[in-house]
Amino acid sequence: MTKQWKIFLTAIMYFTRIRMPKSIGHEPGYLEKAAKYLPLVGWIVGGISVLVFLVFSRLLSSDIGILASMIAGLLTTGAFHEDGFADVCDGFGGGWTKEKILLIMKDSRVGAFGVIGLIVMLGGKFLLLRELPSFTPELNHPVRLIFYNYRYFIGAVITAHSLSRLMPVVAVQWMHNVTDPEHSKSKPVTSRKLPLGELLLAILFGILPLVFFPWPFWLVILPAAWSTYELAKYFKKWIGGYTGDCLGAIQQVTEITIYLGWIIVWRYIL
Repeated sequence: MTKQWKIFLTAIMYFTRIRMPKSIGHEPGYLEKAAKYLPLVGWIVGGISVLVFLVFSRLLSSDIGILASMIAGLLTTGAFHEDGFADVCDGFGGGWTKEKILLIMKDSRVGAFGVIGLIVMLGGKFLLLRELPSFTPELNHPVRLIFYNYRYFIGAVITAHSLSRLMPVVAVQWMHNVTDPEHSKSKPVTSRKLPLGELLLAILFGILPLVFFPWPFWLVILPAAWSTYELAKYFKKWIGGYTGDCLGAIQQVTEITIYLGWIIVWRYIL
């Protein structure tokens, strides 16, 4: 259990900007096994985002609360996945060969495609998150317990953060890492295929938030899985596999897909 705890803290240290004890270092052995806890890290990021939203929405407004929660998420992760998404937009938008795409994605500068992609992605998240509180009927007759009033909003955010982080873990299982080992900081985390037991644990962490909500919300898994499959197929077609940036793009796209799916389920199925 002590070893697993250290691996979990290593995952938090690698995937977020949350400070860890000095005893938790970048040990290759722990980094290689950290991916199974990525969905659980999503619980933490989603939880922080939710708490910030609840505070600012109570003090100011829902719109400011959503903006503050998005900023909190970005600060918590250091825009880790957003950076990968922007690099993918630049690489696949500006490159027409595998070599050119990989070269562009290695460039630390953000180009026009990356900027446009981030604007669309962050704007889409804001608009979808803005819709979520309006589908919470308890707000018409709120109770003192704010967590109860916003429980569907909380569930959507935590589910999106955990399930979207499961999708890159799953994608790694059947794809090939095409990153140059000498120039990759993420190679120890992103190249190891999980044993069945660890993969099942990651899946459990990814879908567990859905247990607390009506069964139709489980349907959001389908568009998330489909988006992952299509992106993985696209990456394989153009570069023969994936890079760490590709996994970040999968996380971002599936997160916004989950928000959209949650709203559709609430509006048309429940």
